[in-house]
Amino acid sequence: MKKEIIIALAGNANVGKSVIFNQLTGLTQIIGNWPGKTVERAEGVLRFKGRTIKIVDLPGIYSLSAYSQEEIVSREFIAFEKPDVVINVVDASNLERNLFFTVQLLELHVPMVMALNQVDYAIKKGIDIDVKKLEELLDIPVVETVATKGKGLQELINKALEVVDSHKEVDVKRYDIKEEKILKYRNEVSEYVMKIYNILLKYNVDLINLFHPLWISLKLIEEDSDIVEKLKKEPNGEKAYEEIQKELEGLKAKTDSPLATLVTADRYDIASFVASQTVSEIHHRITWTDLIDNVTLHKIWGYISMLIIVFISFYGIFKFGEYFSGVLEDFFDGFKPLVYNLNIPNMYKDFLWNGLAEGIISAITIVLPYIFPFYVLLSILENTGYLARIAFLMDEVMHKVGLHGKALIPVLMGFGCNVPAVLGTKILETDREIFIASFMSTLVPCSARIVIILGTIGVFMGPQYALAVFALDVLVVYIAAYFANKIAPGKPYDLIMELPGYRMPALKPTLKQIWFRIKDFLYVALPIIVVGSLVLEILKYSGIFKYVTNIMDPIVVKWLGLPSIVGIVLIFGILRKELTLIMLLTLSGTSHITQILTPRQMIVFGVVTMLYIPCIATIAALKRTIGWRKTWWVVFANIFIAILIGGILNRILTFV
Repeated sequence: MKKEIIIALAGNANVGKSVIFNQLTGLTQIIGNWPGKTVERAEGVLRFKGRTIKIVDLPGIYSLSAYSQEEIVSREFIAFEKPDVVINVVDASNLERNLFFTVQLLELHVPMVMALNQVDYAIKKGIDIDVKKLEELLDIPVVETVATKGKGLQELINKALEVVDSHKEVDVKRYDIKEEKILKYRNEVSEYVMKIYNILLKYNVDLINLFHPLWISLKLIEEDSDIVEKLKKEPNGEKAYEEIQKELEGLKAKTDSPLATLVTADRYDIASFVASQTVSEIHHRITWTDLIDNVTLHKIWGYISMLIIVFISFYGIFKFGEYFSGVLEDFFDGFKPLVYNLNIPNMYKDFLWNGLAEGIISAITIVLPYIFPFYVLLSILENTGYLARIAFLMDEVMHKVGLHGKALIPVLMGFGCNVPAVLGTKILETDREIFIASFMSTLVPCSARIVIILGTIGVFMGPQYALAVFALDVLVVYIAAYFANKIAPGKPYDLIMELPGYRMPALKPTLKQIWFRIKDFLYVALPIIVVGSLVLEILKYSGIFKYVTNIMDPIVVKWLGLPSIVGIVLIFGILRKELTLIMLLTLSGTSHITQILTPRQMIVFGVVTMLYIPCIATIAALKRTIGWRKTWWVVFANIFIAILIGGILNRILTFV
């Protein structure tokens, strides 16, 4: 009995695979990248019944083709690292669609267990699945689970261990497609599978020792580019490939369709047959999800409802932040006399209050009242499934900039933080899409920049002006992405999007999500803000600022029409965007922005801060995602756009 087990979780996107992973691995997770790929890799360790189980969460994919990095890393992990068992996670409410991927895993003949997840949601939709019949047809164990509630997970691991302990290696030198139980293909395809298999045996090709003969033969019929390349690299690979191509001419002569279409159609037929034998409707009814989608995905009402939800959300954040920011300011102002009544030199009093206390107070009174409700809102939109609806609605619009609706999800995440937004673009299929979406993400105002806009323009000019600035940002992001699409090499691809069902956000995962994001601010941003405030106070006394302002004034004062001191805070703002406003207040010795900026300058300052160079953490994320060359292109593009738009606004508003 093996003491150390490797389990791979495989399945479509939005089936609850990551929830199962999180439930099983808890705090033992390690997140990184697959070697040589930009695709995220998640691993965790579970100790169960005296055995150590490493669980690997494979990317959410729909096939085992070579069309995306996710598909390639998934199949290569299964083939080369040979997990002891694969848990195929499927959505019980969309069984037939999920079975298309299951069929491809069955073709690999790997030890496998099916996690029939979200059975509670399937029942609500009026769907009943005969689990025993499903097990019989697929010839693998099937376990019903509700991952969000932890139901069925212990049985799932038990079944996985049973499969590991009972598994026997298949003799690839003795294979006959006629012995397959459920994998039944049309006669022509079955015939040529065996012909290709015999050619591979004849030339002693190693591929049939890595992948199962059925799967590798089907891939060669489909002319899978990655498999063809691997075959040609083998000692007798070129000869084997030439002979296979000659054989396939006979199959091509029998059909007008591409060969890949024949195989795909057969897989769908198998999936459809299994679903027809196992799925039945308890009673036909229109679900509340269908009723909501009739509005939220409507060609007209969908956009209207989206605008209403976005407006109400941001207005609610603004009112919440405005109220609690005022309450906290009044509370902390009472401590200032205590500091200045201390019997120490005035310089030290300034260091204590302006450098140390003001940094902490500004972070608490300006940032937290806006950041906390924003993260709560973002988590609710994600976990209810509405964020995916926004992406679906915007699919056609995104096509204009060479992306599809799926790309909008990481871009929208930028409203929380640009770092996970940039890293999240790795879910996209091509380097071209990753680059454009990363560029868009850096121009999206993160929560720190939202705080600056709401804390200045929103508070002192009104929420309608803050919304106007956000609307301008949307326009700038779209235009910038449009030009990036024109200059980026390659071509865009279409994608079928998966829409998760609406769900009430589970309390525990939602609170964890919010804490994870708030923790980043408390542990990373707050210390930087405090240290930055102290450094600024020291620099102010050193007299260095006048040299910095002399260099920055031609742009900051003459072109942007802002006070000279803004040049300093824009430079320090690269550490964290919150610093831009906090340091401006600290250097000016006031907590009232109206004593520093006029309404026109507030708008220009807000727009420039919103668009110019990302923070250091975002630059690091860009480097990790698109490389240094493209990162510097994005950084300089951000600076140019911010200065250009800010200067134009300054001149327009001067005459208004």
